[in-house]
Amino acid sequence: MTGRRFPPGEVVVRREVLRGEVWFGCPTICVEDSADLLALYLPPGAEFGFPEGGTFPCGRHPWQTAGHTAWSGHGKLMLQRPGEAHSVDVFWAGEDRAFAGWYFNLQDPFRRTPIGVDTLDHELDLWWPAGADRYVWKDVEMFAQRLTEGRYPGMADAIRAEGDRIAALLDAGRRWWDEGWAKWRPDPSWDGPRLPAGWDTVPVLTAAAKLG
Repeated sequence: MTGRRFPPGEVVVRREVLRGEVWFGCPTICVEDSADLLALYLPPGAEFGFPEGGTFPCGRHPWQTAGHTAWSGHGKLMLQRPGEAHSVDVFWAGEDRAFAGWYFNLQDPFRRTPIGVDTLDHELDLWWPAGADRYVWKDVEMFAQRLTEGRYPGMADAIRAEGDRIAALLDAGRRWWDEGWAKWRPDPSWDGPRLPAGWDTVPVLTAAAKLG
């Protein structure tokens, strides 16, 4: 069933879909899946997958170009609400795994598949480091370059508007996520998950056909 919820601890394949084609995939671990929140953990060593033979007009995924094959460093937690075009990502740093900050990752609203969720990173982001008085914008110049490359046809205004909306909420002191997630700790056995066979052949759902 495409729209099913994932139990805690299950591997959830997060795929990026570019112009209808699977472009990238990685295994995450479900932490919470409720009507209001999908919390996925990307563990250290999680395998990166890049389909072969795609017809991507914008070239290969940047992580593939850079030779990245797995997530390095501490894992990150991705907090996503249904229908929203961003996630709130939680980062940690150092040997003591201290909270490093909140990362507002602009992306397509997630769509459920039989093996996980599909989305597409929008390049433009905001970052609020722990202890800082204010957030900063990330990858503004790179986002402009991606638009020149044709990465997000017809989406530029909507992506910028979502970033501005998040910035306005933060400026107003709004916190729509539970800041207690900064103290969350993963199960250490979750390190290094791999992608299941056939992860890149599961059909991509259109917006009209999406469930949940």
